[in-house]
Amino acid sequence: MLLPLFGCRLVGARPTNFRDWSPDMDALCTAEVNRSVVTVRNIRSCDYQTEDTYVVNRYDQTFDLTRLRSVDLVVIPFKNTPSLAHTMFSFGFDDEQYLAVSIEPRRVKGATAGAFLSFLDQYELAYVVGDERDLIRLRTNVRGEDVYLYRMRTTPEQAWGLFTDVMERANQLAQRPEFYNALTNNCTTNLVDHINRVSPGTIRYGPGVLLPGYFDRVAFDAGLLDTRGSYAETRRRARINDLALRYGERPDFSKLIRR
Repeated sequence: MLLPLFGCRLVGARPTNFRDWSPDMDALCTAEVNRSVVTVRNIRSCDYQTEDTYVVNRYDQTFDLTRLRSVDLVVIPFKNTPSLAHTMFSFGFDDEQYLAVSIEPRRVKGATAGAFLSFLDQYELAYVVGDERDLIRLRTNVRGEDVYLYRMRTTPEQAWGLFTDVMERANQLAQRPEFYNALTNNCTTNLVDHINRVSPGTIRYGPGVLLPGYFDRVAFDAGLLDTRGSYAETRRRARINDLALRYGERPDFSKLIRR
């Protein structure tokens, strides 16, 4: 009965950037790109007591893309439905700074991102850009979700291209909002679009994109990951929960979860 609703929109609904947003979603990331120098605004860095109790901090920072050294794929399977997952990018610079990008439904105050409504275009799409002590530690240490962190195989040109493409998309959404859709406009479909714009034809849409709990396998088979033997061994080594729990309070959290 749900299938006819996939991708549909409630009559009269229009995406907007003007709602009474949840505090962690009340400011959109934007970026000023000037060749190799990118100034990113509204980088999020929340301090969490619980998932619903937190202090929101935001800051602006300028990045030199000639110092961009890595791109990581982050996969967080849903606890009760591991065939589904949240996926993210994280960009690493040579000074051990990491900038994570999480593509999410943009919640209003008091709302939760329910799976059913996310098919009905009731949440706007948000590019949440933040440090890993927020976006990764929220998943590992606060929610207790399994988190898998994979180093991607990218040339410097590809890493640069992914970063600027992501920031251009964030700027686009700040000007022209879109609805999040759990089937057609979600975290993984947007990551695939970024990858394919930088390296055309790398990933085809199929079950591993529609069921993103398998997206790390898709990336492995496409040669996108810095592999450590078999897929099973690569995945085992990619799980960072123990390290995240051990080093959650350390300022060098991002470095230590990559040991």
